[in-house]
Amino acid sequence: MALTEMQKERYARNILLDEAGEEGQEKLLHAGVCIIGAGGLGSPAAMYLAAAGVGTIGIADADTADLSNLQRQILHGAADIGRQKVVSAKETLQYLNPQTVVHTYPVFVNHENIGDIVKDYDFVIDAADNFDTKFLINDACAAARKPFVHAGVIRFTGQLMTYVPGKGPCYRCIFKEPPAEGAVPPASQSGVLGAVCGVIGSLQAVEAVKYILGAGELLTGSLLLYDGLRAQFRKIKLPQKVEDCTACGGKI
Repeated sequence: MALTEMQKERYARNILLDEAGEEGQEKLLHAGVCIIGAGGLGSPAAMYLAAAGVGTIGIADADTADLSNLQRQILHGAADIGRQKVVSAKETLQYLNPQTVVHTYPVFVNHENIGDIVKDYDFVIDAADNFDTKFLINDACAAARKPFVHAGVIRFTGQLMTYVPGKGPCYRCIFKEPPAEGAVPPASQSGVLGAVCGVIGSLQAVEAVKYILGAGELLTGSLLLYDGLRAQFRKIKLPQKVEDCTACGGKI
């Protein structure tokens, strides 16, 4: 279906990109991205995807917004304290772009429901804030052969990597198992700069858009590290495959 005149104007800066054009914008309008976590990472990722014209966005999060979230979780405002995050997230995204369809899943993802949540989406964003959920997302996406981008943030630092079936190692290939309890203090103990969440969450959105467009070089086989205090990015080459991985089985 051809773009309307309104869509051509709204997405003009996307269309000007050689990697997108009108055909690429149509791909975005017909694409679906599922974001697991409506917090510090999920907020910028969701907002930039909606602004870019991604046609369908899914948001999975069982939490309600509280005052301490507002320093970094820009999907939510002061009036949203005590409300379900998926509700305020949907309102924010549809205010930003009424054409974006937003599906909400006010649940904690688990082994029983994650497959049904992600199955109809083209790409998944891991915006979870705990290791168990990150490994759950990885294992479910590897089993369903579903591409996703992992990210994590703490203090002034962040990291991300992208998994595409058949094109690089998965999250479990690299990190094997969740760290022992207490080995990595959560942000609630160590702190995190909200703008760092913005940097990394925005990069997750970039990875999703590149995948949908089939443009550029994804972070498959690489881990991108960001140090905000030193204003440095570092890209680490990852092993091509891990034959005994219990999630993807090294199927590269």
